[in-house]
Amino acid sequence: MATDGRPYQPSLPWRMTSALNIGIVGFLSRSFLLGLNRIETHGLDRFQDVLDSRRDEKDRTRGLITVSNHVSILDDPLVWGVLPYRYFWNPNNMRWSLGSYDICFKNRMLEAFFSYGNTLPTHRAAHSKHGGIFQPTMTQVIRLLSDPHAKSISSTTHETARSADPPTLPTSLPPSDPFSAAQLTYSTNGGDAFPAPAAYPSRRHSWVHIFPESMIHQHPDKVMRYFKWGVARLILEAEPCPDILPIWIDGPQEVMSNQRTFPRPVPRAGKDVTVAFGDLVDTESVFGPFRQRWREMKERARRKRMTNSPTKNPAAELEEEVLGEVHDDYLKHSVEAEQLRIDVTLAVRNEVLKVRRARGLPDEDPKRSLAETFAAEGGKEPTRKGRRMSDGSVVQDW
Repeated sequence: MATDGRPYQPSLPWRMTSALNIGIVGFLSRSFLLGLNRIETHGLDRFQDVLDSRRDEKDRTRGLITVSNHVSILDDPLVWGVLPYRYFWNPNNMRWSLGSYDICFKNRMLEAFFSYGNTLPTHRAAHSKHGGIFQPTMTQVIRLLSDPHAKSISSTTHETARSADPPTLPTSLPPSDPFSAAQLTYSTNGGDAFPAPAAYPSRRHSWVHIFPESMIHQHPDKVMRYFKWGVARLILEAEPCPDILPIWIDGPQEVMSNQRTFPRPVPRAGKDVTVAFGDLVDTESVFGPFRQRWREMKERARRKRMTNSPTKNPAAELEEEVLGEVHDDYLKHSVEAEQLRIDVTLAVRNEVLKVRRARGLPDEDPKRSLAETFAAEGGKEPTRKGRRMSDGSVVQDW
């Protein structure tokens, strides 16, 4: 138990079931890659060093975000099959991912499978009114990347601390927050209930993997779609700034081609699969200026609220700020806020492009990073085999 009576970690049956779930899936993924395909990795040793340094959650001082292109329905978990088997049996040091609510959580069996497999439900805006970057699951992810249970310290310490002794990080959670009252579930739409992973201190500074393209994109020239803004929220709002590690994957699009025929559910063997891990990004130089802009925007929004409510206690105003939640319209929808998220997202995409470039692929047309480019290439309506775009690629969102 945590010192305030909150469970430090999930129950033993939950941990055992989760370990079995992730372990079996990881075992099958690695066995399939090693036994039936040809795999090539780059930078795997460095990536293992990163994971090994995070084995004990008490030693973690910040979260980890891995980000990659998205070329097949099996990218996750298949690409983690390049890791040695020992990594699969410790769910607390394995990735958290995001899965589509209407696909991965559409019945109780799938809900259990993906929940035990460190996957969180997300609503897609094209399929649900509950979608978007401010949905409750995003709050969970931001808290997983942070330590919402730590005691507060000065705002400057956590931004620069990388010493061997982990600092105590700011909580940003007021006493009224449900997670400080040991509430262990959350709702994505006001009517459902899912386990709240960030409620447990043992999951502080977790590892989260995301595919910012949001859809499976198979292009003959191996180029990417534009990245969506959710990744910007994670980088701007997690405390402190998470480590960022870009990954480039190639080959799963042959294992599970969008144009595959019968038997469609069966992965194809005998393919070449490459997983290239980049270096940890220098987050202070790349993302530090963006986070400073975000802090300045929050301060301007706070001052405006205080001006509009002159009788309000400043201390109460600060207490209302909750880690992972944004309620101010200026911070959510203003031109400045949206431009900041665009800038952060482009910076993330550029880090993935660096790994792509290191694999000998030519530079992309810069216009490919823009949503407008893909809107102009619309193509036909989606089918089970994906939507054929005018540039020759195939996009599949399920």
